[in-house]
Amino acid sequence: MPDWIGYRWLIERFGLTVTQALRTETVIGSTRATVSDGTTGRRTVLEQLRPEPTLAGHLSFALKHEGVHLEALSRLFAVAPAAEVEDWIRREPTGRYARRTGFLYECLTRQRLDVPDTTRGTYVPVVDPELELVASTPINSTRWRVRDNLLGSAGFSPQVHLTPDVARALDFDVHERIARLEGQFSPELVLRSAMWLTIKESRASFEIEHEESKRDRIQRFAAVMEQRTGQSADPLSPADLEAVQREILGPNALHYGLRRSPMFVGETARFGEERVHYIGPHWNDVPSILEGLRELLRRTAGVSSVARAALASFGFVYLHPMTDGNGRISRFLINDVLRRDGALPAPYIVPISAILQKPDLRPLSYDGALELFSRPLMQQYRGNWSFGPEQLGDDGVTYNLQFDRYQDALHVWRYPDLTRHVTFLAEALDLTIEQEMRGEAQYLQRHGAARARLKSIVEGPDPALDRIIRSVRESRGTISGKLRAEYPMLERAEIADDVVRAIREEFPWTAANDG
Repeated sequence: MPDWIGYRWLIERFGLTVTQALRTETVIGSTRATVSDGTTGRRTVLEQLRPEPTLAGHLSFALKHEGVHLEALSRLFAVAPAAEVEDWIRREPTGRYARRTGFLYECLTRQRLDVPDTTRGTYVPVVDPELELVASTPINSTRWRVRDNLLGSAGFSPQVHLTPDVARALDFDVHERIARLEGQFSPELVLRSAMWLTIKESRASFEIEHEESKRDRIQRFAAVMEQRTGQSADPLSPADLEAVQREILGPNALHYGLRRSPMFVGETARFGEERVHYIGPHWNDVPSILEGLRELLRRTAGVSSVARAALASFGFVYLHPMTDGNGRISRFLINDVLRRDGALPAPYIVPISAILQKPDLRPLSYDGALELFSRPLMQQYRGNWSFGPEQLGDDGVTYNLQFDRYQDALHVWRYPDLTRHVTFLAEALDLTIEQEMRGEAQYLQRHGAARARLKSIVEGPDPALDRIIRSVRESRGTISGKLRAEYPMLERAEIADDVVRAIREEFPWTAANDG
């Protein structure tokens, strides 16, 4: 049996069950070593580093060598006697790890420890900025003489570890990548693609949710993307969220506003078996988590826009605070944050949903990214949900889901590890710009060139020329009988050959469906 120290010792000592993987586990051994499976690193250290067998000893070691793990700390402080923490702080009132523990205890439990304020000691950060993404505007705690640099607040504070992949994601510059496209295709051409890309984003957003893509729904969402992106001073306020929701759903939705009933994602399998893939927080906790998400956007101003967009979007979709429209709002938030941060110039819309809907997206699909958090959560609470008699929620929604571990799971919902979500979004944005936006600009460039060449062969208005281009491309070089009947000049072989040649040279048949 491994001789654990640090967080693992505390987990065993206090009988904790931690949902999210520890970034580092430490064990006593005869030879120093470090191995990693890509998620968790295991360090083997020598006997002389063994801490004293107390909460203070092992938590000091964990904070020093294994970093901050908010879920583990939240669970620990919920069961550890406050007196143990207070005794430690009285013994070491200026100790950096005692002070950080005191701050984190009061922050995560919302309970005040019975110890006097710290009057001496250099201010130290709560989270090591060399190891994690932190707030751009730390707040000094005069009681503990620490700098609160958590990304959010007690209500919601995700963690993002500064892995090499995250470092690359933080450097991803959306504005520079779009400027590069403008340099290649001209600003006018790239701008012309913006309107179509807005419609494409709307259509793809519905396809992600497997909803019927009615034209009015697509147009409503496209209008929201065009008119709302980057405009609100407080996009995550309940009032602004409901306004966006109403514009997305239209006037005939059954429910609007924050939910007051259970939320789950599932399906009915064979023989009527209900499968649950994800359960969201209790509706009574939605306001405090949503407020934490708002605080995150305030506290991270100036931090990488890609990271902020990922935290806002995934944080929102895991909370699922609205009665309906959560998926579309979460993807709207990606463009909204990028726009308000100045990373996405108006009127551009990044058609991120067109990439997210692809099930073969590598190295991780959108569903796979969502499951980074939802799968371990549901595995831990398997057997803790059931379906009973129907009830009517305060929001008017009828439900029959029963879940008996809302309070326990709150440790996870409030403090998710979104490290890989940040890298996922950077990779998705890269593909979106390189495939979707570049592809649309390239299509418009080719189409304009083909139309210009046709004008030197036949006379006709642009819609007629576009009809010829589309038909010839779809038939891969054949002039259909219907097209000949519609445009009799195409009966002449020399004109037909010139038309096909002009279109083929601008649109090779291997790219027949680019547009």
